[in-house]
Amino acid sequence: MKKRKFSFGLCWGILCGVLLIAYTIFVLLDTFVIPSVYIMVPQETPRITPTLSTWSTFYPEETLAPSLETAEPQISQTPVVTDKPDTNPVSIQLHEYRYCDTTVYVADVKLSSPDYLRTAFAMNAYGRNITQKTSVIASNHQAVLAINGDFYGSRERGYVIRDGVLYRDTRNSNNEDLVIYKDGSFGIVREDQVSAQTLIHQNAMHVFSFGPALVIDGKISVDENDEVGKAMVNNPRTAIAIVDELHYLFIVSDGRTSISEGLTLYELAEFVKGLGAQIAYNLDGGGSSTMVYNGKVINNPTTNGKTIQERAVSDIVYIG
Repeated sequence: MKKRKFSFGLCWGILCGVLLIAYTIFVLLDTFVIPSVYIMVPQETPRITPTLSTWSTFYPEETLAPSLETAEPQISQTPVVTDKPDTNPVSIQLHEYRYCDTTVYVADVKLSSPDYLRTAFAMNAYGRNITQKTSVIASNHQAVLAINGDFYGSRERGYVIRDGVLYRDTRNSNNEDLVIYKDGSFGIVREDQVSAQTLIHQNAMHVFSFGPALVIDGKISVDENDEVGKAMVNNPRTAIAIVDELHYLFIVSDGRTSISEGLTLYELAEFVKGLGAQIAYNLDGGGSSTMVYNGKVINNPTTNGKTIQERAVSDIVYIG
């Protein structure tokens, strides 16, 4: 019987192959799964405490009445609830609409100070693969109202500024960003036209890098062919808009179900323009789209349309 000769070269080749596969798996896990905290963010004291003793609930006689230029499709609406604190630092009116075979939830928010418009990271940390559900982040910060943010953690590029702190200045040249300034005003900028450090010098408080802008100066700024990446045309959506000084709209639509089809970007822009938005901006949508009010999820978040459940995200925008 002939003995096989030991092949050092073959064994070395196998070992190198195994190490290469292991390294590739590690890189993939490190990029998409393993949480990496870069900066811990101190948690601020909530400015609003929504308790039964300070908040009253009623159905308003007059509800938000959108007036769209197009006759079709029409918006039907049902007022859900209006809450106003006795001291009136904040007024929040919640409305539910049917638009383009889609249920859309709108929080009409009026503030006495821009300090009530706030943002938060999952786990109070800026980093990679750090996520929590919108309702969990909202609860941790005692938010009265919250929607998901731009999911900065799903991308390696795009400015990240929160509470006046610059966390990421790696630009995404094709991106439109929403800038929320210290006085509560909104602005739309392109990252290839302004640096993150310049935005800090211009008193930017928060910068969201998702987009696109839906409405600028009261005019729709997308067309019927615009879409986010290769996403499906009709989707759950999240948007934030400003109507007037310290007057905001938080918008979340359901989608991907037989009950709620979802909106295109143009339909979303058309809808928020009809509500009087002067600037409106598209935030992360799809399975991320979530609205939380007083600890309860208001909409029906879903990724695939088969199950109704929240997706964990990187950040939120909230009132608190």
